[in-house]
Amino acid sequence: MIEQRTAAAHLVVLNDEEQYSIWWADRALPAGWRTEGFTGTREECLAHIGRVWTDMRPASLRRGMGAPV
Repeated sequence: MIEQRTAAAHLVVLNDEEQYSIWWADRALPAGWRTEGFTGTREECLAHIGRVWTDMRPASLRRGMGAPV
């Protein structure tokens, strides 16, 4: 069962605060999340997030600090 879930297609998703996560491709997205555009295995999605999520501060905090969002 774990092997099947690991190999299943996942999506990279993010919320309004631009925080990233992964979600199963065959399930409806939870409220407040949207697709980022990357699809792959769990490991591929986590690797993608590791490459693109370089500033883990929530978007509202970055805006409040005058940092680019």
